[in-house]
Amino acid sequence: MEEFVKGISEEFGDALNRSRALYEKASKIFPGGVTHDLRYYAPFPIYASRADAGRKWDVDGREYVDLWMGHGALMLGHCFPDMVAAVSEQVARGTHYGACHELEVEWGEWVAKLIPTAERVRFTSSGTEATLMALRLARTFSGKRKVLKFLGHFHGWHDNLIVGVLPPFDEPVPAGILREVADTVCLCAPNRIDQVEDVLNRDDDIACVIVEPTGASFGVVPLRPGFLEELRRVTLQHDVLLIFDEVITGFRCSPGGAQAHYNVKPDLTSLAKILAGGLPGGCLTGRQDIMDLLEFRGEREWDTCRKMPHQGTFNANPVSAAAGIATLRAIEDGTHIAAANRNADVLRDRLNAVISDHGVEWVVYGDFSGVKFLPESGPMTKSMQEIAGGSYDYRRLKTPDPVIRDAFRASMQLEGVDLNGLVGMTASVHTEDDLDHVVQAFDRTLHRLIRQGLIGRNGPDSNARS
Repeated sequence: MEEFVKGISEEFGDALNRSRALYEKASKIFPGGVTHDLRYYAPFPIYASRADAGRKWDVDGREYVDLWMGHGALMLGHCFPDMVAAVSEQVARGTHYGACHELEVEWGEWVAKLIPTAERVRFTSSGTEATLMALRLARTFSGKRKVLKFLGHFHGWHDNLIVGVLPPFDEPVPAGILREVADTVCLCAPNRIDQVEDVLNRDDDIACVIVEPTGASFGVVPLRPGFLEELRRVTLQHDVLLIFDEVITGFRCSPGGAQAHYNVKPDLTSLAKILAGGLPGGCLTGRQDIMDLLEFRGEREWDTCRKMPHQGTFNANPVSAAAGIATLRAIEDGTHIAAANRNADVLRDRLNAVISDHGVEWVVYGDFSGVKFLPESGPMTKSMQEIAGGSYDYRRLKTPDPVIRDAFRASMQLEGVDLNGLVGMTASVHTEDDLDHVVQAFDRTLHRLIRQGLIGRNGPDSNARS
């Protein structure tokens, strides 16, 4: 664990006694004390007890404006009434039939209605499973072995696509991944279409290119304007499949996802999170000729028709289907998306005003419903132009100082705001009071970090850090 700023650590521990005690118990059960890597923060994570709309409460009775929003799954907020009613009714009818059911058909129809390229749909239990299926289908369809992906882009934690996600990004091979598997992954820097063209020109064994269509981690590293169009053009020229990973962007950029917003059509699309209304669920959708490789055809379909096998005990389970239908129905007209985007616009503007008042070289940026904090970024106007234009160093954006990150998040939690380190997302249900609270919390957090010597005014002050 990174050495934590002593003053903030002690204040945090005193304020969250029950969370600290639970973490001590969890550390004896779970490796690292957590069940998801992103929930590991110094000195310990908060333990939530309930949530509603744009807020949640922890076991110590403390209330938070929630900017994590279920890892991005809850654009409609916690306990969206229509979703709760649908799930409650379905739980009473059955959680797992071990059979096909009517709700899975309706859920699939909603995906086909909203996503422009959804000619066929296959449900999974998670986004990771959806991208795994996309890669395997691309190989089956093309007869080629390799995938091209972008450094820092996350597409789930399975063997092929976890390569290039963690710093230093290009090397070493992640723990537990075979070198021969990693050698089937071609890595390109974000926004570098010249590198993509170079790989495709010299290697005819590329089955597919996969991309987060707003950039790594929902725009933490934004794609520059026009990049998706260039990527589509190049992949078509080389007869290589293009996969959009819309696990986060699906139904958050527009009712039809990022592909509808940017009017760029991929061959395959992975979806999850909002798709299932905050319950476990994902899907792969796309071109019929590719997706039909999942079909059964004749008595010898396994060995003569290249049928790709696919199982999954909880695929399209009726509870997730009920939640997903209620959520997609609410999202269809775009009203909730527009509200979440407005909330983020307001927050970004107001938070940057706080930065200016404090005279620190930070910047808050993002698009759609994303809110990203970049400490010690240099002059704000220059940083904003570089970030939006895709020229800012992706390594800097993806690897913030862990001491500042953890201190910032702990301070924001002490002030009643929860977010994923330096990254947050707004929901349609966040109120004006919620936004006011976030701004005030950020103001007090900057004051605390300056007072304790973690950051300095008018630029970084590394000598002040403890």
